[in-house]
Amino acid sequence: MSLFLCVDCGGSKTSAVICDAAGEIKGRALGGPSNFAYLGISAFAAAVKDAVGNALKTCVAPPFIDPVELPPHTPLFAAAWLGISGVDSQGAIDAITPVVSALLGVPPGKTLIVCNDTHLLAAPLQMHADVSCAVTCIAGTGGIVVSFTQEPDGSLREMGRVGGWGWILGDEGGGFHVGREAVRQIIFRADVASVEGPKPVKEGKDTLERRVMQQFGLQSDVYDLLTAVHLPDPTPGTVLADASPPAYALVPREKRLSQLAPLVFKSAFEDGDPLAINVLRVTSRELVDQISILCRPGAPNGVQASKGVICFGGSLVRVDKYRNLLLEQLAERGHVFKRVEFVDDAAAVGVKGLAAAAKARERKE
Repeated sequence: MSLFLCVDCGGSKTSAVICDAAGEIKGRALGGPSNFAYLGISAFAAAVKDAVGNALKTCVAPPFIDPVELPPHTPLFAAAWLGISGVDSQGAIDAITPVVSALLGVPPGKTLIVCNDTHLLAAPLQMHADVSCAVTCIAGTGGIVVSFTQEPDGSLREMGRVGGWGWILGDEGGGFHVGREAVRQIIFRADVASVEGPKPVKEGKDTLERRVMQQFGLQSDVYDLLTAVHLPDPTPGTVLADASPPAYALVPREKRLSQLAPLVFKSAFEDGDPLAINVLRVTSRELVDQISILCRPGAPNGVQASKGVICFGGSLVRVDKYRNLLLEQLAERGHVFKRVEFVDDAAAVGVKGLAAAAKARERKE
């Protein structure tokens, strides 16, 4: 039986899915984080090995108790596709490819695809005959947008990309950006109030500031947020001078901000807090700016929205109201996509696309 493997390697988890030649899913498993840029090659490979080994053990009924040992003694996979967050250059791909080739027993070449995780979201392009291009938009902890067309053999061709620079430099539209913008607007409002005095707000609507302050265990001075945000990351093995440090001192700075995103969504979409709504308008607008760069049909590598599918992925664009904010702003700029899809399970969609592409090649041959 020919098996196909797809591994979605993200900053929060690793998802491995296995299917047969007909596209029927035979096994799957989750593992820990596997962002290559953050972990390095050894920890990355260990995360992939764990997820794939556990996925393989579920391919039989009843499933094995222990993960299947990798590398395999005999070839298991007809093809494998790894979409890896933090892989942003050919140099990174070249470093990873021999490692995963040896780990999975799949020779380098057309049967082993190593790329950025946005490529997995473009799998719907391989499944719909009425579209000629795709724009993938990830807005989870981080954010990135990439455009694609399809080669004659069914493989994906990357046309352009914008963003995905990591939490320090960018990740527009993602969780870090939303959290950072929330803190910025809370503090900026206090700055303005220091000159003009506080402005009245509707009862029950001003919830974001309170939620953010509570998240950090702070009382009433919003400027204490500056200390909470800028405090250096915790160092493993270091004993803190404060015997009872605040909870945020034990959390990496990136997570201190990205974990604020659910609070912003709750205040905006459940409470109607104008401040929270404005935060999401800002973050969604910057993500739309990036998508619009890709949607320039007259440019050498531009694509046309009306002929394509936009494929969303990530925890933030899972929320309908945030996704609709993006689509409304895109429409205002004249970018209306023929198809809109939210890819909830990128590894499953990717592995089915991999099997479909292999079948299409067989028919042509």
